[in-house]
Amino acid sequence: MSSRRALTMVGIWFAAAMIFAAGLFYFRDTTMGMEFLTCYLIEWTLSIDNLFVFLLIFQTFGVDQHRQLRALQWGIIGAIVMRLIFISLGVALVTVFEPVLYIFGVVLIYSAYKMLGSEMETIDFKQNKLVKLIRRWIPITHDFIGDKFFVKHKDGLMATPMLLVLVAIESSDLMFAVDSIPAAFAISKHPMIIFSANIFAILGLRSLYFLLAHADKMFVYLRYGIALVLSFVGVKMLINHYYKINIYVSLVIVIGTLIFSIFASWLKARSEKSR
Repeated sequence: MSSRRALTMVGIWFAAAMIFAAGLFYFRDTTMGMEFLTCYLIEWTLSIDNLFVFLLIFQTFGVDQHRQLRALQWGIIGAIVMRLIFISLGVALVTVFEPVLYIFGVVLIYSAYKMLGSEMETIDFKQNKLVKLIRRWIPITHDFIGDKFFVKHKDGLMATPMLLVLVAIESSDLMFAVDSIPAAFAISKHPMIIFSANIFAILGLRSLYFLLAHADKMFVYLRYGIALVLSFVGVKMLINHYYKINIYVSLVIVIGTLIFSIFASWLKARSEKSR
């Protein structure tokens, strides 16, 4: 996917999300519209960090761009199913035991702490526990066979390294879902708002990946911005019973933090390029 086409598709998915938000403002109420916008922005931002993990996975397994398209396609389908399950469980938990929101808040703050202290480049995705488990129980071909996940062999059905790539993608998305779903609950308790914000953020992932694949140096400080956003929504959850932070204030803080981190990244990349 060329950069121009990727940018066009990202714009189309963003426009679709804004049309959906406009529908909420018009047919429902301002609060639901603002909750969707804030949730969508948080989920979209978290998905950017997820995409850089996908990039590292592809580099680790030596996946070319053609195969990346197929892996991303199935990865997105799996992410949608996973988010639906997680959101349904989250709604059930909050309905039965509302104090679970405090646990969500602690999880987000801990995730922010881990994000600041970890370096993704040091992770060996081939040592992923699920990947190692599949290698142990399923015969794997040495090389990729087109973009197939399974191939017929004289000894029976065999998996290809594409299956390992997909497992690594889905397991990494599972970890990101642990952050993103609680973050959405900090903004809204409405399952439709949470799920729609997640879906709109996920649907544009494939195009966004190819737009950002060669721009990772432009977002060196984005991880810090995301960590601050996670910390904010975590604290918001913990103090919500005593002090409710206005949804407009939440939106401004999220947007301001992200813009500042992206701008700081741009300044750093520009200064390094001018040397």
